[in-house]
Amino acid sequence: MTTDRLMVLDLLVSVLAAAAWVGAGAAAAARRPRTAAALMAGALVASPARAGSVLALAGAGWWFVQEKVTIALPLLLTASVVAAVTAGPRLLAASRAASEAGRDAARSPAVVVPLLGAGYAAAAGPVQTFLLGYPAEPGSALILLAVVAGAVLLTWRAMTPRVPLLRAATAATAVAALAGGALTFLPAATAEAATPVAATAGAVAPATAEGGHDMPGHDMSTQASAPVRPVTDLRGPSAPAPGGTVRRFTLTARTATVTLSSGRKVAAWTFDGQVPGPPITAEQGDLVEVRLRNADITEGVTLHWHGYDVPSGEDGVPGLTQEAVPPGGEFVYRFVAAQTGTYWYHTHEVSDIGVRMGLYGMLVVKPRGSATTGVDLTLPVHTFAGTTVVGDHDQPVLQEVAPGTPVRLRLVDTDNTPHRFTLAGTVYRLVAVDGTDLSGPGPLSRAGLRLPAGGRYDLAFTMPSGPVVLRVDDRTEAVRLTTAASGPGHGPRHGTGNGAGNGSATDDAPGAERTAGPTARSDHPGDVTDAEDAAAAAGWPELDLTRYGTPASTPYTSRSRFDRRFTLVLDRGLALGDGLPIYAHTINGRAYPHVATQVVAEGDLVRLTVVNRGRDTHPWHLHGHRVLVLARDGRAPTGSPLWLDTFDVRPGEVWEVAFRAANPGLWMNHCHNLSHADLGMMLHLAYEGVTTPFHGGHGG
Repeated sequence: MTTDRLMVLDLLVSVLAAAAWVGAGAAAAARRPRTAAALMAGALVASPARAGSVLALAGAGWWFVQEKVTIALPLLLTASVVAAVTAGPRLLAASRAASEAGRDAARSPAVVVPLLGAGYAAAAGPVQTFLLGYPAEPGSALILLAVVAGAVLLTWRAMTPRVPLLRAATAATAVAALAGGALTFLPAATAEAATPVAATAGAVAPATAEGGHDMPGHDMSTQASAPVRPVTDLRGPSAPAPGGTVRRFTLTARTATVTLSSGRKVAAWTFDGQVPGPPITAEQGDLVEVRLRNADITEGVTLHWHGYDVPSGEDGVPGLTQEAVPPGGEFVYRFVAAQTGTYWYHTHEVSDIGVRMGLYGMLVVKPRGSATTGVDLTLPVHTFAGTTVVGDHDQPVLQEVAPGTPVRLRLVDTDNTPHRFTLAGTVYRLVAVDGTDLSGPGPLSRAGLRLPAGGRYDLAFTMPSGPVVLRVDDRTEAVRLTTAASGPGHGPRHGTGNGAGNGSATDDAPGAERTAGPTARSDHPGDVTDAEDAAAAAGWPELDLTRYGTPASTPYTSRSRFDRRFTLVLDRGLALGDGLPIYAHTINGRAYPHVATQVVAEGDLVRLTVVNRGRDTHPWHLHGHRVLVLARDGRAPTGSPLWLDTFDVRPGEVWEVAFRAANPGLWMNHCHNLSHADLGMMLHLAYEGVTTPFHGGHGG
């Protein structure tokens, strides 16, 4: 059983134990001794079962079993024993006596309070998991004990006016609660007061390999060995690489009403009045110059080049590498197109809202001198106004392609959550991930491709004699490629059976490269979906990227000597934000801006371990660097090396990745579910000696 499923099982057992104990107490209070006895019997089964699920998690190597062993389990088992010893005999006697006296005996405090107390103790486990979160420290343990004790005292007092040692017990509970709160929240508040945000020097507090200071702004004396450079000096060049050309673009951010392919009109935030924004294309070695103007986005706007390792001053992070561009303002970005592949750009100011509303576009860089042959489609998938769209198409993109034509589909997930893709009607290869070619990609069919938020997959195949259909999330037909011979009414073959439908295909000549957006055509397809084909595709197994392709040499491995090691524990829980406790998405128990900064020196080989303690999937994204996957859940990849800029850390997973610190600057390192980042799940990676003249925070 996977760690994720064991986590679900443990949660289910803990909830059942809590429900059974509370139900037994409630039934006893309602003078139903037999029901209470049956529920108590169930609770006495569920409580040891909880211990079994914790042991199973320990056997699976789950990182956080310690908190269950030291806090949740002792609390549950102790309360269960107390309830069984004190309430059990009385409840059994009451259930055997079919009389009013027996029913009255069942609702005595000696029965009800221990049963409900065991329920409160059982509920403390899920409270620790979902509310207090990581790390399990003495402060959180004291808070849990105080909550359970307080609930027991309130229940006891509600049932009888005479509670032995009530004042002493209440005082002890209050002291435990205050001590727990102080241990949990005061250290962060003290660090905030001691380390104010630096407005003119330093981006973030330096951290050791496993922890450090908490706030934006750092003391440059800790970096005396490194030359001091402002991030504003780390800009792109003014000339292309030898043989390259200058490619200039102007993007104007403004609100507009966009029309989807169905004719539906949607209010949006746009670049140049369209969603997605104009595609930016270049050849390797070209100088890309983009002038960003803001017409009327009152929140401000920037451009971040997702997955593209631009100089830090071009990275588009408001408050760190530049100020957000206000209405009426502009900012010019310049960088050499050194990396080939599929990328995208988006605003990083209030990005959770801005990207969702449409402030994004595509960036594609091809090798110098490469000729476009066949069909090359860039397909950004986005949930726009509650509808899954490809480009600006809320209906399938239709294109006629001659058999034998090379086809490349560039899939881009611009949403906050992963999407599952299936390609029916042909054998294909997954040739690139996050812009980097894979080694020895083998033929694929009947496979589900899970694409993380922010990630990109490039699929390549030769057009067969029948239709090819790309589906998103097993329900939305995104693209249908047809041939003159098959026509749009013929369904996909080669593994999916016959489709059905009618409609017209586009008459664009094959060979053109396009982004599915305002520049591409999509006529109304009519009924081109096939429920049986979609249902079959939904059952296709998910491709494991760590086993796909063939091994190849890499500049470093898990056995290399690393200069820095960092661990990030991703979770959900109470944390300090803006001086007040909030329910945040946390890193190592803290929420931005209180998360310790990762400080590196240029040339360092860095190993990063990312662990998901919670129940949400977190697409992890480091700016300015590609990472090499070393292991997932302790298992090294057996296929192609994986160089990623965004990787999904699912519940319970442990990812180990590495990168060479070869791009000096100040960088964001965050969850690319942008709503999670907005609620605290982000931090900085800072090179020694690099400072910022900006406020050091982040507006998005």
